[in-house]
Amino acid sequence: MTVQRFVAPTARDALRRVKEELGPEAIVVANKAVPGGVEITAMSAESLDVLSGKAPPRPAPVTERSVAPVKNDDEDDYTVSLSTKARAQSPFRSWMAAAAPKMDAAFVADERPRLRPLPPRAEAAVPSMEQVEATLRSAAKEAVPSVHSPAGNAQVSQLMNEMQTIKAMLEKQLAGFAWGEMSRRNPVQALLLAELLDAGFSSQLSRRLIDELPKTLAAPDGRKWLAAAINRHLRTLSGDNDIIDRGGVFALVGPTGVGKTTTTAKLAARCVVRYGADKLALLTTDGYRIGAHEQLRIYGRILGVPVHVVRDSEDLRRTLVDLRGKHMILIDTVGMSQRDRMVAEQAAMLTRAGEVKRLLLLNAGARGDTLDDVVRSYASEDIAGCVLTKIDEAASLGPALDAIVRHGLLLAYVTNGQRVPEDLHLPNRSYLLHRSLKLPTAASPHRLHEQEVGMMMASSPLAVSAAGASLG
Repeated sequence: MTVQRFVAPTARDALRRVKEELGPEAIVVANKAVPGGVEITAMSAESLDVLSGKAPPRPAPVTERSVAPVKNDDEDDYTVSLSTKARAQSPFRSWMAAAAPKMDAAFVADERPRLRPLPPRAEAAVPSMEQVEATLRSAAKEAVPSVHSPAGNAQVSQLMNEMQTIKAMLEKQLAGFAWGEMSRRNPVQALLLAELLDAGFSSQLSRRLIDELPKTLAAPDGRKWLAAAINRHLRTLSGDNDIIDRGGVFALVGPTGVGKTTTTAKLAARCVVRYGADKLALLTTDGYRIGAHEQLRIYGRILGVPVHVVRDSEDLRRTLVDLRGKHMILIDTVGMSQRDRMVAEQAAMLTRAGEVKRLLLLNAGARGDTLDDVVRSYASEDIAGCVLTKIDEAASLGPALDAIVRHGLLLAYVTNGQRVPEDLHLPNRSYLLHRSLKLPTAASPHRLHEQEVGMMMASSPLAVSAAGASLG
């Protein structure tokens, strides 16, 4: 067996020498670039026959020959291909593996680049539950910024806002579904609820009344039942308990423009008619508006009653001590917004003055939420009652009666004009209920349609739980 190496300046020269020495059937084992040219390792066809045997003989030592360059333009002379017999034999690779330790180290290394051995395969370990939780916590800390950082606070706030928005949307959808289910199961209740909302009653009071409504009543009987229920919850002052007959010190309080001075004059006129001018005294704390106390002085001169101007709580207390023999003392206070911080100062001044009861004046034409603001700002334990003013200007009395019922106020008087003292009346319950339950005309732009009632109930936070309870 012959394995030879040929070194030449060019591959063409080396291949020519291989063909001359080993024949046209020679087998090229390897080739590589070396200093000074190209090195080709080849073997003869007979050597390949020896390799195919069962016990191949020991290979002959590899010899190296240098070939001088020879120029030839025939390209076929530089082509050495495997013979048909060589292509059919397969034990060549096994022989190379057996002969590798005895061959030149450089020759063996150049045969084929060796691959790095793979590391031993490790058994896949199943993580424990504690390891999984620790990994998740670590990933969460890396993914979400610290809540103490500005970026973390901003992201947390944004996330909370989005969750609140989603919650509100879900609540509205649930309330809408509940309203549709209520309309299908209890059409009479749905109709009467829509009428209460149309009349200006709040969804809170309307829902409470509808929940108490017997399910077997038809629509006409249901309306009568609702009127009777509102009448039961409405507290009014009767003729036997008239404030003028009881006497005492009363301060009329309320927001600007509600009619405090005019109502003071109406009460004063009635007291003078019953008990005489010497049993009445008028006070005013309104020293802020230009000529404010002059209006009350004009009424005083007409009635023959003196009018006293007080500046602070000490002045008010001394004046009340001086007038302690009077049957009735009426105090006209400064009109201010229910959101003004001076409302608390005014309440403190009246409290420090002694036994002063307050009458809260409410505008019948105001919205329900505005009336709620007024009641929350002015109401306290010393509220003797309220006066509903300007009922002649209100299109509906539903919002006003709704606020009075929900806050449990005592309705003492109603006023329906500027005349003194004719336009001051004790509450007529039948008239008030009729006005409060009167629906807008069909052509009114404020009349609610059926689907709009469902949307209104869906927008109310209380409607979600209440409507859901009606489905159970």
